[in-house]
Amino acid sequence: MKVLIVKTSSMGDVIHTFQAVEDIGRHRPDVSLDWCVEEAFADIVALHPAIRAVHRVALRRWRRSLFDTTTWREAVSLRRALRAARYDLVIDAQGLLKSAFVSRLAGAPVAGLDRSSAREGAASAFYNYRFHVPLGRHAVERTRRLMAQALDYEADLSELATGIRLPSLPAGFELPERPAFLLHGTSRADKKWPLDQWIATAARLVGSGLTPITTWSNDEERLVAEAIRAAVTQTIVVPKSRLGELAGIIGRSELVIGADTGLAHLASAFAVPTVAVFLTTSPGLTGPVGPYAATVAATPDEDASPDVVLREAERLLSERQPKRTSTIS
Repeated sequence: MKVLIVKTSSMGDVIHTFQAVEDIGRHRPDVSLDWCVEEAFADIVALHPAIRAVHRVALRRWRRSLFDTTTWREAVSLRRALRAARYDLVIDAQGLLKSAFVSRLAGAPVAGLDRSSAREGAASAFYNYRFHVPLGRHAVERTRRLMAQALDYEADLSELATGIRLPSLPAGFELPERPAFLLHGTSRADKKWPLDQWIATAARLVGSGLTPITTWSNDEERLVAEAIRAAVTQTIVVPKSRLGELAGIIGRSELVIGADTGLAHLASAFAVPTVAVFLTTSPGLTGPVGPYAATVAATPDEDASPDVVLREAERLLSERQPKRTSTIS
């Protein structure tokens, strides 16, 4: 049976789908899987060995040039490639009108969430098969339940494996002995941890024998990364890189501390001890999931301070490496 998964974005949503892919491999070995995803996240989808082909869609870019001939040429090319693959079933794992539109391009029966379950209920009108998944559950669980109903198996929700492969390090990059990746970049200003908090965290990590690593994806983030390195000179700044290259470093890190950002989800998917800092959003339904994942959320009773974050980091490190005696001072 040939199945296409449609989960176009965001990075965290894409990563939340990997556990469902593992479920399918365990319970439906007769199913072969392809995936349609936003072009920016194609490197992430390709980390899972069960995904045979990755179809790139560019809805974000197309919206900015809707009447450009290149946009329509690319859309037609995508439709042609999806139809040529002759899928037996398409599963829209996103539940939005845009993902329902992409799903219909394949010309195959489409399964998705029913009106009361989908993030945009109107999307269910485009599905041939509709399944109910209760709201108020974590995004990982909702996706796993949808896939299990669409492909008729029972998922063991106690399993947390993602099955993704660790890619190679970027060419010429030398990993320090005890790397700690600091993911300060995020899509919204209100999600950003203040610079002084990052500097304080980096300094304390160095004092505990870890080497901070950080990176950037735009000019504003570059200034933050360089400011952390200027204050804590042991910090390594990785230049703007492809997601697949960053994945090779993140997946080999001893610790990851991140804002509410997709790369924090990637770290937890690699089972790296990961602390995610949530300032204005709630981690309850979309926070990182993994055997060594923790979230620190700012509340009226407690600040998301370096003290709190590093206590969580120390706890995760002790669980992952119980023989290590050093603490984060």
